[in-house]
Amino acid sequence: MGIRFILMVNKQGQTRLAQYYEWLTLEERRALEGEIVRKCLARNEQQCSFVEHRNYKIVYRRYASLFFLVGVDNDENELAILEFIHLLVETMDRHFGNVCELDIMFHLEKAHFMLEEMVMNGSVVETSKANILSPIQLMEKAS
Repeated sequence: MGIRFILMVNKQGQTRLAQYYEWLTLEERRALEGEIVRKCLARNEQQCSFVEHRNYKIVYRRYASLFFLVGVDNDENELAILEFIHLLVETMDRHFGNVCELDIMFHLEKAHFMLEEMVMNGSVVETSKANILSPIQLMEKAS
């Protein structure tokens, strides 16, 4: 398994979306999120986007007011994960039109659905934006 968790966090450190691909208790999740968010938000833009924390490698990237943090195994390719983050943002941009924090907050189920289309059991399974968005567009037509 490569990806262990995906977090979307605002500049104040509030988690807007969290998806875990390994089992952790709520207390463990809260503690892990707090530690990682503090560590990543404290870094400046001149520092690299990779941080090692506990037994994870954290790959993160900031887009506007949102930080996208992905926790992966130590042997995972960091640049591939940065590409995955960029693909996720581009997919959300295509659907929401310049995705922002409010889009995630008010359409959380769609954001989770996009992630579920892209990642299964910690592995990236879909990279086509059209294939990711087509089930969402079908659901919107049906409702």
